[in-house]
Amino acid sequence: MWRVISLMAVGIIAVTAVALVRPQTPAAGRPNIVLVMSDDMGYADLSSYGATDIKTPNIDSLGRDGVKLTDFYANGVLCSPTRAGLINGRYQQRYLIDNVVGGTTPPLKITGQSLPQLLKNNGYATGLIGKWHLGSTVETGPRAHGFEYFFGFLGSHIDFYHHNRGPAAPDLWENDASVYPQFDGEYMTDLITDRSIRFIEQSAAASRPFFVDVAYNAPHWPYQPPGMPSPAPGTGAQQLPQQDNTATRANYAAMVEAVDGGVGKLLQTLERLGLTNNTIVIFTNDNGGEWLSNGGPLFNRKWTTWEGGIRVPALVKWPGRIQPGRVSGQVGITMDLSASLVAVTGATVPKDYDGINLFPILEGRAPEVERTLYWRTNVGNRSMRAVRNGDWKLVVDGNHLFVFNLRQDVSERNDLTYRRTDIANRLRPMLTKWEQDMDAEARVHFPDLTTTPGAGAARGGRGAAPAAGRGGTPARGDQPD
Repeated sequence: MWRVISLMAVGIIAVTAVALVRPQTPAAGRPNIVLVMSDDMGYADLSSYGATDIKTPNIDSLGRDGVKLTDFYANGVLCSPTRAGLINGRYQQRYLIDNVVGGTTPPLKITGQSLPQLLKNNGYATGLIGKWHLGSTVETGPRAHGFEYFFGFLGSHIDFYHHNRGPAAPDLWENDASVYPQFDGEYMTDLITDRSIRFIEQSAAASRPFFVDVAYNAPHWPYQPPGMPSPAPGTGAQQLPQQDNTATRANYAAMVEAVDGGVGKLLQTLERLGLTNNTIVIFTNDNGGEWLSNGGPLFNRKWTTWEGGIRVPALVKWPGRIQPGRVSGQVGITMDLSASLVAVTGATVPKDYDGINLFPILEGRAPEVERTLYWRTNVGNRSMRAVRNGDWKLVVDGNHLFVFNLRQDVSERNDLTYRRTDIANRLRPMLTKWEQDMDAEARVHFPDLTTTPGAGAARGGRGAAPAAGRGGTPARGDQPD
């Protein structure tokens, strides 16, 4: 009798234990993926990264329920380069993209091995909702790169309410067809959220794993918060700090909080559909912020290879796989997301991907690894390069070379070149060799190229570059992108 009772007790304990751990274990099968990328947000524009005037509880929850990365970088100093790195999983310079796509900067090359294409080949429903900016035609748009569904715009920016860059420049698409002006008056952030939710619902109804790239264009200018259409509707014009009655930090904050509200709705949708435990949710940004942003301790802004131009927030949630509340100093970059997501969905990561799979590190199954990462931009007639190797960073700004220890000096205020010439002598040749490798491959992809890849003159005809302002004046970042 006692033996029967004991066995029953053991069984009850076992069932109870299973019940306690089951909510933390992902459902069987490949994980769904929701990748959220904001546009031109500063490093300290989230509450969890130091903002006191902007409330972002939903985005912050990804770090609370997952991991917050402190040393994560964008592939580029502005949007097209970073988005190219994400889609093709490689340094964008291999495809001649140092600047924004347009003019003499070509659309992103179709490789057949892009992140969305590989996931689509592996049975995933793939969707891009929001900003593309990697090609302005159907032949160079999201669907040509492996996204089954697209809703959004192809260019750099649009009026948030009227979805154009002026009366002669409409830019709102669904798949391969223009839907302008069907949604005139509807706020773009809300449209992106609603279409992303619809994509998730339809994928779940079809019992398909899904990857949705939620590419918010906020808080990129024009600085139009919810409920405040532009005074001149449909211009998409940028507001500058020196103008009368210009935009305010409060306008910008409202735009960021609208993105946070959208992320909250996405998380609620996953919960309602019972998908939370088997969905990876990632939030990051495409480059440093503009003049209304808060970069926290970081120097300079968008358009530069200083930390304020390339270091971005990144939070990753994967229930049952990533321990809640982790903070990681692992150095990462946008194209790591490509390799990571291909790997965890069961597809083969291409050998020529430049990124690494971060998930074993973020899950605590592998130790952090030292990284060497590179950046280059030639906006206007201004040449900037940088390399980070471990804690050391070398910045080449025009004719000036700087050396910093980022672990000790994240603000890049203590130039150590005069003391650590050994670091300069080691990193400068590495940077030169990297550039040579990038440019050599670019010539293979574009054999008719008549200009030198990486040359100082800007491609795309976007105008003069902002000044770095090493003496305390940050770059203006007031050119279109």
